[in-house]
Amino acid sequence: MTVRGVDPQRFRADTDMAREFHIPFTRIPIGRFLFLFISIVLMFVLRPFLEGFIGIRLLVSIFFTLVLLSGVFAIHQNKGPFIIALAMAVLAGVGLWSHRITEIDALGIVAYVASILFLGYLSAVILAHIFREKEITADMIMAAICVYFLIGWLWADVYALLEMLKPGSFQTSQGPGSELWDFIYYSFVTLTTLGYGDMTPVSGAAQSFAVLEAITGQLFIAILIARLVGTHISQSRSKESK
Repeated sequence: MTVRGVDPQRFRADTDMAREFHIPFTRIPIGRFLFLFISIVLMFVLRPFLEGFIGIRLLVSIFFTLVLLSGVFAIHQNKGPFIIALAMAVLAGVGLWSHRITEIDALGIVAYVASILFLGYLSAVILAHIFREKEITADMIMAAICVYFLIGWLWADVYALLEMLKPGSFQTSQGPGSELWDFIYYSFVTLTTLGYGDMTPVSGAAQSFAVLEAITGQLFIAILIARLVGTHISQSRSKESK
């Protein structure tokens, strides 16, 4: 049955995105964005403890692979975006590990470009889901947090790609920035506008990207909070009218 004024395909997509999973053998619901959130946070939490046992480059590669998998899983019920995201994730993953093994710069460029496209596309799909939702849920809040992390990682890849194409674009207190973790650190410091100053953009392109990221971080928080507050007010009024 078709409801007048409602797009059946969008309705099915919204329903699929809102559907919850459960822990095996229990009825405890698990939002699909939880796995993406955990895979990102684990990298920051475990890095200080694992760095002495696993090389930092290998550690970042492992956790980014987890982000690729959990990111694809987060939207796997929406067939069209799932196929696109899966293709980007495979390309980014193959490029990442191939570059790590061979140290060929061309593979590194492919990996960074594919990663940027994947993170940007995944963020857009999740944001579209957030802005279509009419009710605030724990999974919706988790999705918003994930997008913030994904934006930070996306800019880290942009900086790493820029440094690969134009060495010397960034400087740290120890010299030129070269490791992806350096750019992940710098990206989130810039996104949150902390600006410690221990890593600085030197080239014009690096400075422009840093300004754009800082603006993106502020706009994201302002717009998203406005959206969540608006949704909460609408939700509260709807409950009161019943």
